[in-house]
Amino acid sequence: MSQRPPAPPSLQELRKEIDAIDEGMHRLLMQRGDIIDRLIQVKQTQEVGSAFRPAREADMMRRIVERHRGILPLDTVESIWRVIIATFTYVQAPFAVHADISVSEPAMRDSVRFHFGFTVPYVAHFSAQAAVEAVAKSKGDLALVSATSSRTPWWLELEAEGAPKIIARLPFVERADHPAALPVFAISRVADSALVTEVETFSVRVSGWNAEIARALSPLADIVAVPDTAFDGAALLVSVTSASSIDKIKAALIEAGASVRSTALVGSHATRYTVPPTGSKS
Repeated sequence: MSQRPPAPPSLQELRKEIDAIDEGMHRLLMQRGDIIDRLIQVKQTQEVGSAFRPAREADMMRRIVERHRGILPLDTVESIWRVIIATFTYVQAPFAVHADISVSEPAMRDSVRFHFGFTVPYVAHFSAQAAVEAVAKSKGDLALVSATSSRTPWWLELEAEGAPKIIARLPFVERADHPAALPVFAISRVADSALVTEVETFSVRVSGWNAEIARALSPLADIVAVPDTAFDGAALLVSVTSASSIDKIKAALIEAGASVRSTALVGSHATRYTVPPTGSKS
């Protein structure tokens, strides 16, 4: 006689399993908090600088995306870990997020809450310039500004030595229907050892900028451009990878008829992790 298959677990049994997992996650978060408390004590004697660690965050998010599976949406996992990282960073060294809401206040607010949660203070500004200036005057705050458009060349404020720099480009996990899809740069002061330099961002001032030159450069780099009356041209924010160096951009500008007045490194960030529209990982 064949044995009957085991009876499926009851709802009560499954809910007990869920409760045990929930309790385990809570205990692990508290354990993480205990380690952070010890980390704070170590940092006071062994490390100087901001609590932001862009390179470590990028590596952590890549590992999370690579190992993720199952029915839980990746967006949810990304946001949970982002909030955990941001909150524990805030516990180590309190900071505020200064956000430029001139592009879209609802989209910028969604980006701040998705990446930083509700514990970190959110300060709205009506221009990127104001958000960057607020960070420059602060001890360890962070600014979020549009990564694709601007009314003013706010990045000129990042040229000076000791000024805040671009440290990240969000969202890191990128796809067409991302719930916090607004492309933004994160700006703050970070120790050189904590930076990730897969993509470097440069402030480039040129004379003779026009639409034809912009089209010629678009395949080589991501560029934000605004008029620069001082040079009768444009102020450019240029993002380049190792495959397309800033020297190639300068050469392309000159070949297209523009004059390069100055260049300055104003930050760097990790290469974004792009998820195809089908939802499969690449």
